[in-house]
Amino acid sequence: MISFLLSPLGRVLGALAVAASLFGLSWLHGYQRGAATERTAILTKIERQNNAAGNSAVSARSTYDKCIDGGGVWDFGAGKCRWP
Repeated sequence: MISFLLSPLGRVLGALAVAASLFGLSWLHGYQRGAATERTAILTKIERQNNAAGNSAVSARSTYDKCIDGGGVWDFGAGKCRWP
């Protein structure tokens, strides 16, 4: 096994495995950051619409619906949308 890893073919395959691992990890990190940015944008939009609405009871219900539709979890104690 060690002789294969020290051979030219083993080195090439090892380098490809390391490169594929680094590529996969960087892609996953970027995907997660993009999802977090999208959640933040949705929350900001919901808060702006909530502030623009005059009636707090109607706007709270509307915010609750938007939170649930966006995939969030409504925190009734704080009156805010939380992301899991």
